[in-house]
Amino acid sequence: MSEDIDGGVEPAAPIWPVFGDLMSVLLGVFVLILVGVIGVQLELSSKLDQEVKQRQAETQRRKTLEEALAGPLAAGRVTLVNGRIGISGSVLFALNSDQLRPEGRDLLKSLAGPLSAYLRAREEILMVSGFTDDRQVREGNRRFADNWELSAQRALTVTRALIDEGVPSSSVFAAAFGSGQPVSSNADDAGRAKNRRVEMAPMPRPSSTAKAAS
Repeated sequence: MSEDIDGGVEPAAPIWPVFGDLMSVLLGVFVLILVGVIGVQLELSSKLDQEVKQRQAETQRRKTLEEALAGPLAAGRVTLVNGRIGISGSVLFALNSDQLRPEGRDLLKSLAGPLSAYLRAREEILMVSGFTDDRQVREGNRRFADNWELSAQRALTVTRALIDEGVPSSSVFAAAFGSGQPVSSNADDAGRAKNRRVEMAPMPRPSSTAKAAS
């Protein structure tokens, strides 16, 4: 009787092969995850490397521009506020004139190289803006109808001088503001002198989409 009972029970299947298959699957999944993590880390490391290099290059360009401006800044001939370079009108022009003075031309010549490199690296364009005080153009001066025209001609003169010194014509343009954007009071000579100025400010270059739309 006992032999009949023992013969009816099937031996249990060994679990080690199943366990081994499971471990192989888990190991494969772990390896895939590890490879993925390493790949992501390498990509992040590469991006970080590029960003560090870009920031270092940007720092160097800013340093070069600041070095070019150091002398004029110390002498009070230019200002640098929020990335806008302001040049006193008296450095560039005689009163009610759009003809560059020699010292003004020398100053623009010293800025042309650093400005070109700065604009090229950032894919930006330079806006050269002319400003005047609120005094009307002298009656004896028939060259300009008003301050709008005087500020426009001064901005054009500076723009052309920069182009002559190597700034690409596609990277610079002129704008006129007349007496509409004073930085000081026009109540005295000192304030009016500050308002007679030319400013240069980098701006985002118009995109190809915007050009196509226009």
